[in-house]
Amino acid sequence: MARPAEPSRLTGRALGVGIGAGAAGLAVLWTAQVAVAPPSAPSDVLAAGARLAGLGAGYGLLVMVLLAARIPAVERGVGADRVARWHGRTGGAVLLLLSGHAVLATCARAVHGDVPRALGDLLAHPAIAAAAFGTLLLFAAAAAALYAVRTRVRRSLWRSAHLLAYPGVALGFFHQPKGPDVGAHSGLVVLWTLLHAQVAVLVAWYRVAAPLRHAFRHGLRVRDVRWERPDVVSIVVTGRDLHLLQAEPGQYLRWRFLARGLWWSALPFSLSAPPRDGALRITVRVAGRRTARVARLSPGVRIIAGGPFGTMTARRRTRRRVLLLAGGIGVAPLRTLFETLAGGPGDITLVYRATSADDLVLRGELEHIAARRRANLHYLLSPPGRPGTERSDPLTSERLRALAPKLHRSDVYVCGSPGMTAGAVRALTGAGVPRHRIHTESLAP
Repeated sequence: MARPAEPSRLTGRALGVGIGAGAAGLAVLWTAQVAVAPPSAPSDVLAAGARLAGLGAGYGLLVMVLLAARIPAVERGVGADRVARWHGRTGGAVLLLLSGHAVLATCARAVHGDVPRALGDLLAHPAIAAAAFGTLLLFAAAAAALYAVRTRVRRSLWRSAHLLAYPGVALGFFHQPKGPDVGAHSGLVVLWTLLHAQVAVLVAWYRVAAPLRHAFRHGLRVRDVRWERPDVVSIVVTGRDLHLLQAEPGQYLRWRFLARGLWWSALPFSLSAPPRDGALRITVRVAGRRTARVARLSPGVRIIAGGPFGTMTARRRTRRRVLLLAGGIGVAPLRTLFETLAGGPGDITLVYRATSADDLVLRGELEHIAARRRANLHYLLSPPGRPGTERSDPLTSERLRALAPKLHRSDVYVCGSPGMTAGAVRALTGAGVPRHRIHTESLAP
């Protein structure tokens, strides 16, 4: 099979080049402004540094919001997990630049070390005061997104707090066009304003308008709720013209169930069966308050769905042989690929890691698909080891090579918990699989 271009690499590179070009343009602008009036006094040097940090922070905020817009072309090409990492790293850099901008600007304005007076003079300007308050909101949003915080509070609370970033960005905008760099030319003010307006439109469209459009266009509703196991449930969704969604096996949507306790949150769940007969299906493990409410949904509940998203599709395939490596509920998207990936007898192998036979999800469907397609299906059953014990993980390089003899010449799709995925990637690279042929994606926030 000829190796096609990898969408994730091409799209990621193009996005990186575009963001880098914008940053380079700002650097050229700052350099040109400094060259016209070179700093002579120490306060001028501090002011120039403050301007550079401010430009970087303003541009970083623009990029940060753009990465959070859920633009399908970006999330399908780069991958939601990579986009989320870039968003987080950009946010961290923005906070550092904002802190540097504030400190340098205050020190540049201070006379004889009178920092409190200089800070008071700066905050007397309404635009600067608004930007300062916006910065506080950004720090609050960043604190809410810290892993140590969001794993200890209710999801609704930390997500609501993280939304403070949007008013924080808006308040900061009022100060930006008044700076000596962007504000030096009316054309730059117009360009800067148009860039922010365009990003705002993208956020409003893809996070609000597009899901509502899907809701009215497709009329999504819960058709059936079926328990697969005591803690796993499948939700069948029906609607109109679902083929227009162009959802592919391996992808996921962000589902907003219009029911009590669920309407405020868009939950990412992968398709657990190929779209067919005017219906979509997701399979959910009940592991908390929200998923318990999903399991209690009644037929007829309306749904607003965004997407589809995800890069775990046949488009990433580059080899004839494919190994699908699933852990726990991660079998859901891989089950769709197990059924739909093109291949002859023995070309497609599914290895399903679970703690016991009772934990296998969709087992009957998997065995039916394997028999019909003459594909390979293996279960690796082993309870997790306890700290201090010698129990080993069955996902070893040697075991995987035994189950898939031509593993080093295969594509591998991995879906499971973060720990299982990390261990599987180590085992696969140890077995000689190049990293670019190991396809993973995480839906964790």
